[in-house]
Amino acid sequence: MASVLRNIHAAHVRLVCSPLSPAFTMPAMTERILDLRVAAELAAVWRVEGNVVVFTNGHFDMLHIGHLHYLQSARAQGDRLIVGLNSDASTSLRKGPGRPVIPQEERAALLAALRCVSAVVIFETEDCKELVAEIRPQVYAKGSDWNRPGGPRPPEADIVAGYGGRVAYIDLVAGRSTTQIIRSIHQSIPAREG
Repeated sequence: MASVLRNIHAAHVRLVCSPLSPAFTMPAMTERILDLRVAAELAAVWRVEGNVVVFTNGHFDMLHIGHLHYLQSARAQGDRLIVGLNSDASTSLRKGPGRPVIPQEERAALLAALRCVSAVVIFETEDCKELVAEIRPQVYAKGSDWNRPGGPRPPEADIVAGYGGRVAYIDLVAGRSTTQIIRSIHQSIPAREG
């Protein structure tokens, strides 16, 4: 089933993204996939230049319109957007067996190809406290599902507040999630007999 989902997603990406402009060749995309040290140094340079650095994180498995809206809205909070991407191991741990559908290298390349994304950092941990502490974004963007009364708060929020940053909660697109898309694909494929 995972290979069917990968093939459907790959066909969708080819349809949506083609023809690619020469500026978005694979090498250009991967230049924006950084390790934490380089991302932190780059964020410091951007801040010195007067840019507001925004950071967000997530799995971004099977990139869809909800992700695009979220990332564009996060970028609108500042001048540069760094995305922390959960690794394959981290995604599997948090989302369960069969996830991610798309490998981390491909997810990172897709994110890096978006105009609203300035840089991507893949991380292995359960949360991204270390990334937030090192990158020190002025704005930490999270989905509005993290801002429900009585609900959980982002574990990174205290770190952001500690150095004077702020957390921005981004409205999510109702009915659009990778889990819902996967469920819909499973329901549309007839069960195989025998």
